[in-house]
Amino acid sequence: MNPRIVLVYIDSGGGHRAAAQALTEVIAEQSRGWDVQMICIQDMLDSIDFIRKYTGVPFQEIYNIMLRRGWTLGSGQIIPFMHLLIRLFHRSEVEVLERRWAELRPDAVVSMIPHYNRALREALERARPGTPFITLLTDIADYPPHFWIEAVDQHVICGSERAALQASELGIPIDRILRVSGMVLHPRFYTSATQDRRSERRTLGLDPARPTGIVLFGGEGSGEMLKIARALNDGTTGIQLIFLCGRNEAVAAQPGAIDWQIPVSAIGFTRNVPRYMELADFFIGKPGPGCISEALAKRLPVIVHRNAWTMVHECYNAQWVEEEGVGIVVKSFAKEIRGAVARLLEPENYRTFRDRAASMRNQAVYEIPELLQSILATHKHSGPTFAAPPLTESGVHATESTEFGNVRA
Repeated sequence: MNPRIVLVYIDSGGGHRAAAQALTEVIAEQSRGWDVQMICIQDMLDSIDFIRKYTGVPFQEIYNIMLRRGWTLGSGQIIPFMHLLIRLFHRSEVEVLERRWAELRPDAVVSMIPHYNRALREALERARPGTPFITLLTDIADYPPHFWIEAVDQHVICGSERAALQASELGIPIDRILRVSGMVLHPRFYTSATQDRRSERRTLGLDPARPTGIVLFGGEGSGEMLKIARALNDGTTGIQLIFLCGRNEAVAAQPGAIDWQIPVSAIGFTRNVPRYMELADFFIGKPGPGCISEALAKRLPVIVHRNAWTMVHECYNAQWVEEEGVGIVVKSFAKEIRGAVARLLEPENYRTFRDRAASMRNQAVYEIPELLQSILATHKHSGPTFAAPPLTESGVHATESTEFGNVRA
């Protein structure tokens, strides 16, 4: 019987599902003979989703609403509260998940989501003792505590040195920390989608010779795109822009109402992001791990922001951009984007940024199946090597503070 591997994703943002789909496609291309199933955590826990029960809005959709409406200020306080809710329902989560694992009978579970990994692992051990559990981070780094990496017996796949160090500091054994070369990207980002860049720019109503920026804030879009549009709408900049507005209909409708002084093309939700990136020379957007990694795969230097409205778990990504020398970080798109673009496009600066972007050799989506193969081949010969601290009655590790001001859920 072919090994059954379950990939757990969530539809909060588009990155988790996209990563799971990319990995599924590559595994199929490699003909490994596995039965790979993608399962959304919302579907698994929908029966106990009290938010959906009382509001009609699924728990996973809250994050998307926040992104679309720009309600991201104070996310550092929202996450601990969300973790508290998850912890309060931990026992129910484990019971529901245990039944699901008993039905599915997986040979390995790969979690591509944060927040729920302790419940996923505990339920798996109850239903299928000895089955390997793997946390695959789709963020450049963790945002501890209890975001991605939990103190449980597991393998952790990390796309950065920082994430690997965080796993080690939590006590994950070194042989269970598996390092890959970056974030999971769809195979489309490794092939050329554009035959004639100049001609395709003309098709979009753009000047084939102008420096071209692509503005992207993930699948949900953002009102920040309008600030960027207004700040760069000046014929003296010498640039043009491609806006990928995602599912945000309000944002997608706005460019048509602006009196443009530069060539612009505004696109709604599309799965053909690689093609549009190949038509661009640089990237402007939020410091999401997927957006940044996709841009770098297409050798685009990036301009991202980091301020009080940046989702706290994405703040390190902006720091990483600076550390790797692949772009520029600003505090305010409205006030700084024009200067940042001018600085980026200075010939010497652009060559440096472009060379650094081109040097990023991210092959993670092709590396991970081999790691999974190794785990499947060896797990039956080795028992658990990591013992987590005992849990208290409330489901908190005994070493943690339970005072309200120090909730570490």
